[in-house]
Amino acid sequence: MEIHQLQMLRELGELGSVKAVAEALSVTPSAVSQQLAVLQRGIDTPLTRKDGRNLVLTEAGQVLADAGAQVISAMAGARAAIGNYEQDRLGTVTISGFHSAGQALFGPLVRELAAQRAAPADDDGAGGAPQVRLSDEDVAQHDFPALTARYDLVLAHRMDHSPAWPASKVHVIPLAHEPLDVALSVHHPLAGQTALSPADVVDQPWVTSRAGYSPADVLAAIGAMASRPVNVVHRINDYSTVAALVATGDVVGLLPRYTSAPALDPGVVLRPLSGISTRRRIDLLARPESLKRASVLIVAEALQHVMARLAA
Repeated sequence: MEIHQLQMLRELGELGSVKAVAEALSVTPSAVSQQLAVLQRGIDTPLTRKDGRNLVLTEAGQVLADAGAQVISAMAGARAAIGNYEQDRLGTVTISGFHSAGQALFGPLVRELAAQRAAPADDDGAGGAPQVRLSDEDVAQHDFPALTARYDLVLAHRMDHSPAWPASKVHVIPLAHEPLDVALSVHHPLAGQTALSPADVVDQPWVTSRAGYSPADVLAAIGAMASRPVNVVHRINDYSTVAALVATGDVVGLLPRYTSAPALDPGVVLRPLSGISTRRRIDLLARPESLKRASVLIVAEALQHVMARLAA
């Protein structure tokens, strides 16, 4: 049985005729009769009987109509509850971020939301900001969409040439289009150049990420452009460790221009790489139902502000 069928049965008991039910529910009398017939087919006991020209409820029909009223009331309560949940500006929002994004964005995000809580309410009385629950999830690019099953918002990255996020499964909020730059010791012979080409750096010893992550993708493209293999000495995903190794002068690496700032060692400089696509897209991924919540939208907007300041 369906909720609208129970509502029709209930209204029949209250109003006493199919015509009156149809008028109350803004449907045709034939639609009411059809739905009542469908409801009856699923129940052995007669629910209605003829009383002159009108169709009225039997005792069994009245019992079901009363029970249906409770169901309808419960559903109304559930709709109100979900409405309140979606409109709650202060609800907790869960976020996952890959390591460099977490290092660069989580602290400023918490401060941004704290400032919103401290600000006076607007003219409509709206104010405050959500609490956030933060986690780090450094996964290969193709695994980011699956994280939306566990988190309200997922900070994700992919290279320009990588497959697009599955639009049928996740909503995408773009945050930044970030270049990966060559990271060098300040004492490295190439540090004095304003830009570098693949031919300049292909023969250097490298520290890069594991396969499936942005730096490894760019390094593979460097080798392809120079038509010779690169010498990978270390496979490290953590950018703080990469920066520390680069600072020794023994290796060069690749670091993202905006989000690596908290990880940079004073002995490291970044130089843009020309002649090759090095940009990665940093996006927020979320399931469509998550973005119906006011609290999630507030946090997403705050992350956009934080990233805009970082990129500026």
